[in-house]
Amino acid sequence: MTLQAVPTAEPPASLCEAGGLERNAFPFQRHVRHVRFAPRHAEGARDVAVRYLWIGAPGAPTVIVQGGISADRDVFASDAAPRDGWWQALVGVDRAIDLRRFRVLAIDWLDAQDLGASAVSTADQADALAALLDALQIGRAQAFIGASYGAMVGLAFAARHGHRVGHLVALAGAHRPHPLATAQRSVQREIVRFGLHSGEVDRALALARQLALTTYRGSEEFATRFSGEARFADGRFRLPVEDWLEHNGRRFVERFDAHRYLSLSESIDLHAVDPSAVRVPTTLIGFATDRLVPLADLCMLQRALGAPATLEVIETVYGHDGFLKETAQLAPLLRETLNACCGA
Repeated sequence: MTLQAVPTAEPPASLCEAGGLERNAFPFQRHVRHVRFAPRHAEGARDVAVRYLWIGAPGAPTVIVQGGISADRDVFASDAAPRDGWWQALVGVDRAIDLRRFRVLAIDWLDAQDLGASAVSTADQADALAALLDALQIGRAQAFIGASYGAMVGLAFAARHGHRVGHLVALAGAHRPHPLATAQRSVQREIVRFGLHSGEVDRALALARQLALTTYRGSEEFATRFSGEARFADGRFRLPVEDWLEHNGRRFVERFDAHRYLSLSESIDLHAVDPSAVRVPTTLIGFATDRLVPLADLCMLQRALGAPATLEVIETVYGHDGFLKETAQLAPLLRETLNACCGA
């Protein structure tokens, strides 16, 4: 497959704050590059704008880091996006992914509209990343660390562009979606479509997000946090979990578009990778209480991969969201893996 980067002027390097160091410690690019490739669900090749962050010590090896469908390129804070990144606890100075040793590359996920396509696949995201490596003149990434949807894209990248990456770390993601998880997401998408048709899109998107949250977390956490008694307010009883669900639903609507949600949710359920095509050394990380990506699926994936693979299991009450919440347990695993594949 030929992927072509559309020539653009080199963006000026900006500077960012890193951890406890002074500002301007690390140069970064937070920019847009136009790359050219052929999306799976479109007619022919086209130019696609890819929004990316590339941050870390100049000349250091590049590590790709990608998260779930609601994650963005801002894995770490920068002057252009000063809020904490979504994996700030694991990326930075003296953290598992140390910006003094590595340059982290991350993109905003592409949706179907970005591609001018009927749908977006994990293969499309992988091809966009490969084309971006070309545009940035990165011959090979030392590692691809992907969590949730990012793990699915990492598997697609390793299967399609295995010569461009040294090691794959896939957290809470498998070679295919579990049918029960697909059923749950199908209901969420139908809620959003109903909202679009009825004119209640914000309410529908919030409800879909609330339903999704019930699948992200483990049963034990719900039992511990929300087992209190109902209270009577505004003419009805309210249960303890409702305030948390509604708060998170509102927050999601503030930063996410309904059509983008439909596109990326569907992309999860279109995902399919032949494990034997992944010929890159792989570290799989699963969470014992994850109901979206059961450990049985990861065991099956480990046995079928076309390269040496290990499976690490983390005990957590947080279910699928363990990749966001269990940073203390993840840090030594990620650090050890990067030391092994990239040199101590």
